[in-house]
Amino acid sequence: MNAVNEQAKLSVPQLGHFIDGQRVAPASGRFKDVFNPATGRVGASVALASVEEVDAAVQAANAAFASWSETAPLKRARILFKFKELLNQHHDELALLITREHGKVFTDAQGEVVRGIEVVEFACGIPNLLKTDFTDQIGGGIDNWNLRQPLGVVAGITPFNFPVMVPMWMFPVALACGNTFVLKPSERDPSASLRIAELLKEAGLPDGVFNVVNGDKVAVDALIDHPDVAALSFVGSTPIAEYIHTEASRRGKRVQALGGAKNHLVVMPDADLDQAVDALIGAAYGSAGERCMAISVAVAVGDVADTLIERLVPRVKSLIIKNGEQLDAEMGPLVTAEHKAKVAGYIASGVEEGAKLVVDGREHPVAQADGFFIGGTLFDQVGADMKIYREEIFGPVLAVVRVPDFASAVALINAHEFGNGVSLFTSDGGVARAFGRQIKVGMVGINVPIPVPMAWHSFGGWKRSLFGDHHAYGEEGIRFYTRYKSIMQRWPDSIAKGAEFTMPVAK
Repeated sequence: MNAVNEQAKLSVPQLGHFIDGQRVAPASGRFKDVFNPATGRVGASVALASVEEVDAAVQAANAAFASWSETAPLKRARILFKFKELLNQHHDELALLITREHGKVFTDAQGEVVRGIEVVEFACGIPNLLKTDFTDQIGGGIDNWNLRQPLGVVAGITPFNFPVMVPMWMFPVALACGNTFVLKPSERDPSASLRIAELLKEAGLPDGVFNVVNGDKVAVDALIDHPDVAALSFVGSTPIAEYIHTEASRRGKRVQALGGAKNHLVVMPDADLDQAVDALIGAAYGSAGERCMAISVAVAVGDVADTLIERLVPRVKSLIIKNGEQLDAEMGPLVTAEHKAKVAGYIASGVEEGAKLVVDGREHPVAQADGFFIGGTLFDQVGADMKIYREEIFGPVLAVVRVPDFASAVALINAHEFGNGVSLFTSDGGVARAFGRQIKVGMVGINVPIPVPMAWHSFGGWKRSLFGDHHAYGEEGIRFYTRYKSIMQRWPDSIAKGAEFTMPVAK
């Protein structure tokens, strides 16, 4: 069997980089296998960039910046409009690339592409978004206005779980603002980023404005260290987010680093339980739990817990888990064999620490099949001191924590180190208002299980879920990818003769 796999690997395509408007053959000699998670087979081999290859991408972006930054915002928007048309035309092609390299079901991948397109649509409004303020005659013949100008070469480092959507949280806004971009996608599912680069070129984007370098930590560190990279955006785990924020900030770069999550859904006694259960099933097990906004903790308030567990069990057991290319699939595999083993280790840890394992995904028949599958898992009686509560599992594991009242639920959530997303299911408007004001989390849903903001708002958490001052996309994205400049102007015929030694004031 191993010999067969090795022979099959010899025939798979090699994926290189996209630099200065074209696909570039790899030169480092280092490669990593890209798997189809549903079959466990190698589908491609991706190059891992050297420092020199990263430098080539940055230099291409740097050379393109002067012209692109001076391109009228309307012309930049027209290219993005054309890019949006191409994304619509190639929507299912991109979704299939996601499914075959990440493993999420095809319909979920289609939704991911749509959410990415929405940010492109937002960025198409850049002529209006870059409009600033002008004050006529602040005094003494002086006018005052402000500009928002691009930073230069900016880079994005993105995770495996959203290989289309998360890069589109970054580069459409960055490009619209007049920056040039270097993308370092996850080496686990790199094909979508290379295809996007080709579509941008087809849309009329000048060579060098958008580049893709595939790679591992060598490429990440090269981007952090490169003197011509002005800003870095990152989405991924908290340890890496903290590392990138610390190291890039120390080098004087602007950094936006989104980290991990442990998202709670609070079920109040007055909640519509049918809706709450539907929400938990979709939010906990959709995309096999590999979402930064996945619900991984259900907080059952008061006497609702037993009924909630009773209704969840048959739904978890009946999940349709299979290759995501089959349209009736509800959940696909995890992204790699290593990640499957990691999730299984968390399940074992929960049992060891005394949580009640109600549904064990390790025993699901699909877990024995080819590919990196594991079944939906449900824990009850989970304590706040347990590893499965404290840490982000990033898999199809839902933990139920029981609390006596609303105040205890708020205190539990506010005490957690992560503050990415949270949801409350209730029929009480007063409770909902109090929750929204008291909870220390960046994105809040009221009877909405996954409160991912729309493209014209902004995405980001609190506490150890975000490092940096700016959230992603929306108006926060415009601020992140531009520098604010204030200009005051007057002309000789309004300037009084003689030096002025007092503080200037409006007259």
